[in-house]
Amino acid sequence: MNPGDGVPVLEDLGDVHGKRVLVRCDFNVPVQDGVITDDLRIRAALPTINWLTERGARVATCSHFGRPKGTPDPKYTLDPVRKRLAELAPGVALLENLRFDAGEEANDAAFVQKLIDGVDMYVNDAFGASHRAHASIVGPPQFVPSAAGRLLAREVDVLGQMLSSPAKPFVAILGGSKVSDKLGVINALLDKVDRLLIGGGMCFTFLAAQGHDVGDSLLQEDQVDICKELLSRTTKIDLPEDVVALGPNGEVQTGGVNLPKGWKGLDIGPYSAAIFSDVIATARTVLWNGPMGVFEDPRFEAGTHAVAQACADADRAFTVIGGGDSAAAVAQFKLDNYIDHISTGGGASLELIEQGDLPGLAALRNGVKA
Repeated sequence: MNPGDGVPVLEDLGDVHGKRVLVRCDFNVPVQDGVITDDLRIRAALPTINWLTERGARVATCSHFGRPKGTPDPKYTLDPVRKRLAELAPGVALLENLRFDAGEEANDAAFVQKLIDGVDMYVNDAFGASHRAHASIVGPPQFVPSAAGRLLAREVDVLGQMLSSPAKPFVAILGGSKVSDKLGVINALLDKVDRLLIGGGMCFTFLAAQGHDVGDSLLQEDQVDICKELLSRTTKIDLPEDVVALGPNGEVQTGGVNLPKGWKGLDIGPYSAAIFSDVIATARTVLWNGPMGVFEDPRFEAGTHAVAQACADADRAFTVIGGGDSAAAVAQFKLDNYIDHISTGGGASLELIEQGDLPGLAALRNGVKA
């Protein structure tokens, strides 16, 4: 089943003129000293907000921001977002941070009723939060006519098509720190991809499973046997053959994957980056989630930069970046305009790949119809 099947969209709401519509957005934007440093998530909500307001709806938006632990905290006020939203969509209201109330994360029934008080319709446009069974995500569809906004519908359409009928060869690239965080995704992808390239901190547990000494690199010893089992049943997984490592005295060295004690691998090496890039160049579908190393440090950015460039150069492929640090990396290297789809939700995209559905989608599918 495509996860978008049966999920109502904006057109399914019917006539919205004069209706009070609550739109759940993901306005969890980066803010520094009270100033938004990247308003992409606010601008991403505009197609939905504008569609509703142009048809005469009275729109109020809501969002979480940060982790205020269920109590009001001035550090996590949505005032900077409210100011920017007023510039982009005059007249559209924004409620205060949903997570100022413990009922949001607890999916409390009373908090749901408070949210929908006076509301005629509900729209979920927060893909990045739709893997959470929180009150603002799964509550309103039970009581008022509801639909997916443009952003949510686009995310589900792209990821759903990629998983159900990808153009082949299908190459996935996974990075990040922990194998345990991505085991479910790895198992789900192995049934669909032609090649699975693994870098980042998680590659060292796989390398240890092959019998390599990984020095002081990130290693999940309790996952080594699981990695051995995975490697024994598939030939689709490609691991680095060289790494860039940091020594005990701060020295940086490029070499093979066997590292002495005191050395820590922090990026894939140039040979591995070239091999990975060659594999990506053959693809017709590419999914990338997780950097190849600590790309925030210029000493360990080359592997991630090479993969980002290979994705940008893959003209024959439909390229998808699964949110999070990978999205930050392609933006840092100014390659984001060359990617076909950059997801707004790293955790949500991974859960959709692993589970084939999200609580937010199920709530809309099973909710009140207009």
